[in-house]
Amino acid sequence: MRAISLCLHDVRDIEQSTPGDVYTLRVQDFTAHLRAVEQRGASVSTITARRHWGRETPVFITFDDGAAGSYAFAAALLEAHGWRGHFFITTDWVGRNGFMNRAQILDLHKRGHVIGTHTCSHPERMSHLAPSELTREWYESCAILGEILGSPVFTGSVAGGYYSRSVAEAAASAGIQVLFTSEPTPKPLVVADCLVLGRYSIQSFTKPSVTGAIAAAECWPRWKQSLFWNAKKIVKAVAGESYVTARRELLSRLMSRQKTARQ
Repeated sequence: MRAISLCLHDVRDIEQSTPGDVYTLRVQDFTAHLRAVEQRGASVSTITARRHWGRETPVFITFDDGAAGSYAFAAALLEAHGWRGHFFITTDWVGRNGFMNRAQILDLHKRGHVIGTHTCSHPERMSHLAPSELTREWYESCAILGEILGSPVFTGSVAGGYYSRSVAEAAASAGIQVLFTSEPTPKPLVVADCLVLGRYSIQSFTKPSVTGAIAAAECWPRWKQSLFWNAKKIVKAVAGESYVTARRELLSRLMSRQKTARQ
């Protein structure tokens, strides 16, 4: 059993886009990515609870954080293809500037999209949290989303890319049946009755042709992400907290340079 899951964050129009933000796609670029996926004949679907799909290789399209642009632009563009996505909400950010409010989250749910948790506070190094903190992040965020939707939440995604078995076990204890990580792999795992699915990251510099190839389960673009991910995982383990600080500084400099170049 395999699945191809794509991980995105935000989609904005040209005027709203921030130079250097690797996690934001412009509307025209996101449209090109969806077209590339469709042209490769990928089987885009959703998953709301743990299940089996045999020899089929479904493609799941996911969005982390609960950004306002994923509501304003991405959802409708998915629907134009007859598809639905998974929107993972950081509940402490609900209603903040740039993020979905409660009415928008409920609207997506009514339109057939899957709403899941992306924790309460989006901890930067989630796998390093104490068991009690992990439990709180999953339980409380699921409870908040369940109250908004009027129905239980069974899906979630790991914040910050810091996954560990304890993260999945805590998610399972909170009732989460399907947990998406940031590790680029098509092979699911089962941890404490929770189905754990990897994801391939789609960023502002990713070419639509690469997205289409990943959705079609071609080996080379998936291997490239896997090689990079495993190298980064080693650096994370060695650098510890300093990796988070260095990454934040690097992204800030990149955004500043690209903004200056466009002015």
